[in-house]
Amino acid sequence: MIGSMSLSEINPSVQFVNVDAANAGQRIDNFLLSFLKGVPKSRIYRIVRKGEVRVNKGRVKPEYKLSSGDVVRIPPIRVAHKDEPPKPSSQLSELLESSILFENDDLIVVNKPSGIAVHGGSGVSLGLIESFRQIRPDQRFLELVHRLDRDTSGCIMIAKKRSSLRFVQDELRQGRIQKVYRALVQGRWPNRRKTVNTPLVKNQLSSGERIVRTASPETDGAKASLTQYRVIERYSGCTLVEAKPITGRTHQIRVHCQSIGCSIIGDNKYTDESVNKQYRHLGLKRLFLHAYQLEFRLPDGSRHLIEAPLGEDLTAVFANLSKSGAS
Repeated sequence: MIGSMSLSEINPSVQFVNVDAANAGQRIDNFLLSFLKGVPKSRIYRIVRKGEVRVNKGRVKPEYKLSSGDVVRIPPIRVAHKDEPPKPSSQLSELLESSILFENDDLIVVNKPSGIAVHGGSGVSLGLIESFRQIRPDQRFLELVHRLDRDTSGCIMIAKKRSSLRFVQDELRQGRIQKVYRALVQGRWPNRRKTVNTPLVKNQLSSGERIVRTASPETDGAKASLTQYRVIERYSGCTLVEAKPITGRTHQIRVHCQSIGCSIIGDNKYTDESVNKQYRHLGLKRLFLHAYQLEFRLPDGSRHLIEAPLGEDLTAVFANLSKSGAS
């Protein structure tokens, strides 16, 4: 036994796997990680590098993309099986099913509740995608198209086919999918501030916590980052804004708001605690950042505009705010 995992020889001999259309286009390293669940990534790369894995009898590199009809040779390898993954409670299952905004043969769009991580890891045993895989055990393929921070609510896409995943992710990379967020920020958002175009860089604190900062373009690791903003409503001491991230960096909207002195209220990472405490007394118990709208195209050419209304946990705070008359 190794921790909570036991080792078993589930494939004591060489295996030959025929690639079907569902796996066509996938990199060989990602295919092996999925096929050999429990095998460390370092071991996967080692057997590919040493030529123990072959495609159509030839050696390949980890980035090789599979084609339908390829035959993959997989050597004997010991696979670590994890214990049975935790199952979502009936309450969580019902919540997620009721949060589905759109579904067809290609895609599911979910209004993700705040507080639910999109995937397990880092102390989270059960995330959104693991929950859906258990809720839909007969669904052969379910993968996240993109991510949302754990405390952010709103629209998130789950692909039901590998071909759909590739198509929609390519649409994202090409900037053809529009994401619109709503955020309540501290202070008065400047009238003339329509965009924040500031590079971002990830840093790791001594505690191990990952944090994102603004940086100059010359900073090592800095990535160009652009967010468009529009004022929706002004309140005394705060502003409701619309944010459209043109790039998709980690914590982009949150850090861009902080960078101009208008941090998002309820943000435990980038907003002063005294501000958050003030709004907790007004009924806001979490990060006021919501993925409000998605506009996208699917492989059949159809276009869709999906909206996720603000939840009651966010709208309730408006009753305790007074509108500002200034434009």
